Order: sequence, then C-alpha cells, then structure tokens
Amino acid sequence: MTAGFEAVYARHGARHWLVETGGRRTLLPLRRWHGPAEPAVRTLVDRCTGPAVDVGCGPGRVAAELAIRGLISFGIDTSAAAVRLTRRRGAAALRRNVFDPLPGEGHWANVLLVDGNIGIGGDPLTLLRRCAQLLRRGGTVLVELDPPGTGMWRSQAHVTEEPTAAPPRHGPRFRWARVSVDAARWLADEAGLQVRTVFTIDARWFADLERP
Repeated sequence: MTAGFEAVYARHGARHWLVETGGRRTLLPLRRWHGPAEPAVRTLVDRCTGPAVDVGCGPGRVAAELAIRGLISFGIDTSAAAVRLTRRRGAAALRRNVFDPLPGEGHWANVLLVDGNIGIGGDPLTLLRRCAQLLRRGGTVLVELDPPGTGMWRSQAHVTEEPTAAPPRHGPRFRWARVSVDAARWLADEAGLQVRTVFTIDARWFADLERP
C-alpha cells in the first residue's frame, strides 16, 4: 500500500479508519489483512498462471499464499513494517514503490492489486499502465474494485487510529483513489489492457485485465 498505512501494520490492536477528503470514513479490515488468506484471495491465486507480484502487499497474506502454492513471487510495499511481516510469513518482499525499478520487468505473468490498492498514488490509470509494464504478453492484472454505481474518487486521504482509551492519532496525508467496477473497461483500454472477465467473490468485485 503506502507508508501512510505504517501504523496499521505496526499497531494493529487498535481500530484504524481510512478518512478521505470530504469526510468519508472506511473501517480498515485489519483482522482479514493480518489473518490467513481468505477464500477470495485463494480464488485469485488460483487464477495466477506463473510468476506474480503482489503490489502493496501489506502484512503479506496474498504474497504468502502465492509462496505456499510454489509460485515465483514477491510482495512490494513502501512500509517497512509490512515488508517485515510479509517476510515472517515466509514470502519474499521488497520495500519498494511500484514506480521504482523492479526485478523481472516485462516478464511477470500476474500482478495483483487487492484490498483497494488500485488507489495507490491516487492515479489508477498511471498505476495500471505501470502494472502493464511489469507483465509479459498474455499476463494479467488481477484488481479489486468497488461495487457498481459507486463512481470514481481521486484526492487525498489519511489513516486515523482510534485506541480505546486515548485521543485518535492521525497519520500523514497521501494521494488515494477509489474505482468502481463500472470504470474497468475504460481504464483497461487507456492502460493498454483488455478486460478478460469481471467477477464477484463474497460480495467483493474483481477484474482480470490482460496485456495483449
């Protein structure tokens, strides 16, 4: 994800909210992030056909599931705590921004953007174009999106921590975005990708975008 989530990984005993410019608040699913891979993640990994990169790996449940399946893979995150937690799970991880040089560019079979990571950098189109650069021909970006009808939002956000017996602590602001599944085809076209399929798992929406 982003360094703005550092406290989420380092101190996950408290509740954390993602607060967008304009006031929208989303409770972050820390139990899910710090737990084992849930059915949705296992289904996504089933779709991986070769070497894979988990972008914004967080505490590493997706990267760990890739490693368990024996796939060549690694996670990347700008958070030192996230990288440390991912490695503890037995998965490879780099403390790196997705826009930094990465190993094997142009040769990966799959790039995963799960848990809202399409919002990284606040510019989903630029992010998808970068993911396309990482893929070999025929490779896919597996991306989680917001439900239909929720639109697209781009601005700034911050993470607020709410311990039970202390004033809330606010993290630094960072650029973030939300993308409805309605925008999947337009984004894919602009990024040089093709929509192979859009699907739901446990009321969550995903798209499989191929580099032709």
